[in-house]
Amino acid sequence: MVPAEPAIPSLRAAQEHSVGAATALLDAYRPGDTRFFASPTRTLLAHGVRAEVPHDARPLAERVAETLRDQARAGNGAPVVVGAVPFDHGAPAALAVPEAARWAPALKEDPLVGIPAPAPAAADWDVRQVPAPEAYAASVAEAVRRMKAGEFSKVVLARTLELSSPQALDIPAMLQRLARRDPGGYTFAVPSGPGRTLLGASPELLVSRRGGRLVANPLAGSTPRSADLAEDVRRAAALLESAKDLHEHAVVVAAVREALAPYCTDLDVPERPTLVRTAAMWHLSTTVTGTLREPAVSALELACALHPTPAVCGTPTPLAREVIGELEPFDRGLYTGMVGWGDAHGDGEWVVTIRCAEAEQDRLRLYAGAGVVADSSPQAETDETGAKFRTFLHAVGAEL
Repeated sequence: MVPAEPAIPSLRAAQEHSVGAATALLDAYRPGDTRFFASPTRTLLAHGVRAEVPHDARPLAERVAETLRDQARAGNGAPVVVGAVPFDHGAPAALAVPEAARWAPALKEDPLVGIPAPAPAAADWDVRQVPAPEAYAASVAEAVRRMKAGEFSKVVLARTLELSSPQALDIPAMLQRLARRDPGGYTFAVPSGPGRTLLGASPELLVSRRGGRLVANPLAGSTPRSADLAEDVRRAAALLESAKDLHEHAVVVAAVREALAPYCTDLDVPERPTLVRTAAMWHLSTTVTGTLREPAVSALELACALHPTPAVCGTPTPLAREVIGELEPFDRGLYTGMVGWGDAHGDGEWVVTIRCAEAEQDRLRLYAGAGVVADSSPQAETDETGAKFRTFLHAVGAEL
């Protein structure tokens, strides 16, 4: 999905070439104080907690940098922070420096990731849609009405599925199915609160930094995949020519360019998007690369400058936030925030927290959203969120 970056220096040469190194970390994941993150460039499994990033009035990147410096001074030779940041900048982040971090090459490079995960065990899921599809479609129609009246140009509206089961949730099994279904994407499982776990398989890189180079990969504009090959190709081709989706994508790319340009001596932004695919969706994609003006700027600082992009919020962003608060009947929490890792040198990877769920005991809350513009169809946007739910529904063996 993104250009390959060099393996981080802490990867041992033996690991880089050993079959099973990445899947071994996936197999070793257990919920609790373990954190898992896999990207197209590397795999991370972190254990325990040495320090938590404090929540106060200082900018998040400053708090993280200070926490990592304190850890280095305390003798932690290679401190790294791992976890998730919420959609609301003012809410507490779930970020911690682990006791130990184990690294491996990318899951997609491990031949063993091709072994399918066991199918979900039969479960009698109770599924509740919040809001109901009809109410969500009505919210889309209201947003369209206001856009046509000139109030704003785009808003991303989300809905949730609340799943409950008589059995305790098997989070490691869910993570296995997510990772093995889309090993070229970004798979994660991190604590999100006492007894809660955020897990998912995001297709979208917000930003990564390796030395003086950055990569961002905004996605906007999408269509569901089809099991029929000819229809699947037709949908992909139609997405590349869709005026609505191309406009939506261009707005996001322009915002990414505007946010990153002050940090860069050069910024390469392709003129037209390409396609990326997951098991469930086709997406319009643009890979943005740049060279940092100041090497001290961390990946997290760049991510905070970008977050939230119009791809998960809307345009103009402050007004879109207000509309989301008015029309969505739930708190997004960590959904459409960012999840990833950063080290004391400023390197890191932060991805957009989508195609995700929060697990707690016998309950799951799934999230999905759609970008609404003036010519959006309420039914089409409702259908799009349903298609996006499939990533996680497949992992648990549930249906809408």
